[in-house]
Amino acid sequence: MKKSHPIRRVVLATAATVSGIVLLLSLKPASDPAAASAQGGAAAQQTAAGQESPQGGSASQTGSQTVTGSVTQTQYGPVQVRLTMSGGKITKAEAVQAPKGGTSDQKTALAIPKLNEEAVAAQSADIDAVSGATYTSSGYKQSLQSALDKAETAGSGTSGSSGSAAASSGSSSSPQAPATQAPATQARIITGNVAQTQYGPVQVRITLSGDKITKAEAVQAPSGGTSSQKTALAVPKLNQEAVAAGSADIDAVSGATYTSGGYRQSLQSALDKAGG
Repeated sequence: MKKSHPIRRVVLATAATVSGIVLLLSLKPASDPAAASAQGGAAAQQTAAGQESPQGGSASQTGSQTVTGSVTQTQYGPVQVRLTMSGGKITKAEAVQAPKGGTSDQKTALAIPKLNEEAVAAQSADIDAVSGATYTSSGYKQSLQSALDKAETAGSGTSGSSGSAAASSGSSSSPQAPATQAPATQARIITGNVAQTQYGPVQVRITLSGDKITKAEAVQAPSGGTSSQKTALAVPKLNQEAVAAGSADIDAVSGATYTSGGYRQSLQSALDKAGG
């Protein structure tokens, strides 16, 4: 049996060693997984940081408040206005209640969008009535004014509380200061003179807040026979017009000319008394 040559064994051992080294090199990853993971994490943090910046800015700028006015009853249904305000300015106005049913749907669809736009443009309740929707417009303005009054009251309360926080505990009377202003806007009720008409007496009573008519009503009106029907038809309309106009310059109701004339006379006398 032949003995293997020593040189041949050395060559075979060297070849095996080289093959093992080549195999190990081929299995080594091209990049360090830990480094790749760290790079990916850093990129994710940069992306997250970039996304958080605009979100934080928008959140700090959303200091708006929503104020809902009182419900105003009109001849055709209730009207209620809701305002969105930012920094004391009206940014959005909408009617959460409005007359509906029959022709009221058409009038509401026509009037409300215009009234909403006017409220934002005027930044007050001093807006024009929409032609063909006088009662809805009047109710809208009243509810809008009440919403503005609520917003103003809330603003006064906020400023008062912040002022008390900055002051010492001994100035506890400071936050109560806005409350002492309430009597200045106390409503006044004034009754006009009796106006005699061909069908009976008419007398009007108005409620004033400042110089504005907030409510008008007839405490006397013609009654009996057809007069009762005419009064029931005319007086609610005259009441609405008096509030909307803020004066006695209102139109007569068709079919109730005498009652309308007497109503205007008594209304004017009430306004004269208020001015005097």
